[in-house]
Amino acid sequence: MTTHISSERILENTLDLMMIPGLCGYEGRVRKRIRTGLDELGIASRADMLGNLIATLEGDSGLPSVMLIAHMDQLGFVVRKIEDDGLIRLERVGGVPERALASQPVLICIGEGRDREGVIANKSHHATAPDEKYRVIPYQEVHVDAGFASRSEAIEAGVDIGTPVVYKPHAVQLGERRIAGTSVDDRAACAVLLEAVRHLNETRTRPTVHVVFSVQEEFNLRGALPAAQALKPSICIQLDLVLATDTPDMATRGDVALGEGPAMSMYSFHGRGTLNGAIPHPALVSLFQRAASAEDIALQRSAHTGALTETSYVQLVGEGVAVIDLGFPCRYTHSAMEICDLDDLCGLAGLLVSVVGAIDGDFSLDRDDYPS
Repeated sequence: MTTHISSERILENTLDLMMIPGLCGYEGRVRKRIRTGLDELGIASRADMLGNLIATLEGDSGLPSVMLIAHMDQLGFVVRKIEDDGLIRLERVGGVPERALASQPVLICIGEGRDREGVIANKSHHATAPDEKYRVIPYQEVHVDAGFASRSEAIEAGVDIGTPVVYKPHAVQLGERRIAGTSVDDRAACAVLLEAVRHLNETRTRPTVHVVFSVQEEFNLRGALPAAQALKPSICIQLDLVLATDTPDMATRGDVALGEGPAMSMYSFHGRGTLNGAIPHPALVSLFQRAASAEDIALQRSAHTGALTETSYVQLVGEGVAVIDLGFPCRYTHSAMEICDLDDLCGLAGLLVSVVGAIDGDFSLDRDDYPS
């Protein structure tokens, strides 16, 4: 790899960002940490009305402009009701897997220095009837026990209707190269983007690059739209997880493995509640393939139904935007213990820098130059 990507920086930033709570719509603490990172690089940034953090690296105006996206938010809950006995009921925000909730530790985000830990209750085993043992409890029926003896005690501590609640932040290394914990999705990509921006800022010959750390992706996938509408990019490259299929439960879903390199999505479709997804622009597929080959980076491919990203909507901005989803393989997505591989993150950062640097006057976005 010609670009010197620092695995130490990516690891440090990933673990650091994973420990910062930032539910959809409440990304302020994460934004503050990332803005500090940009400030240290001498890169000015600004936040729009929704909270997207945007930095622009001016480049050759004759080349197609590029928008790079990684989302800051994480899925979780908001407080729906506080019972008289101090137990807390939750409303789900994003795709929270109900079968993974019992006994899960959570963090009630009242404010820095005032957050309260709690646990999602699980009915005592000794009192569980046979017909209950294998039932998944809907989130509407679960409650959080945070040690409050009454509703008034919870209110006095700062808990109220709408207070954000997330999985208790946790980050750990598994061996030398694996990272596990909460919000790997998408804090690992935020760390990758910070590393890529460091190098792109020092690259003299390149297009203008708009860097967007976006909000509310887990809520409705449209948080990045105001940024895209304002920036009007020609190209959008989105960084997020790609479903790893190297565990027994995922073996029939594809051929994406941890530690085997970053992956590009060749097809995504949600299929649940929204008829949307993204098919990448052929110019970008070709560009990433050439860059991966030149840099000797293994590039995996993914095609899946059941998930989608912000490019599903960004591609429709203005007269259309050429989009592609790039990512790192990730296991156990949307659970409190997701897993990714540091080598994949480093490969993704290096590939991103190489691709942006390869966009020159000969690069074409004309689809007819890429016959199917």
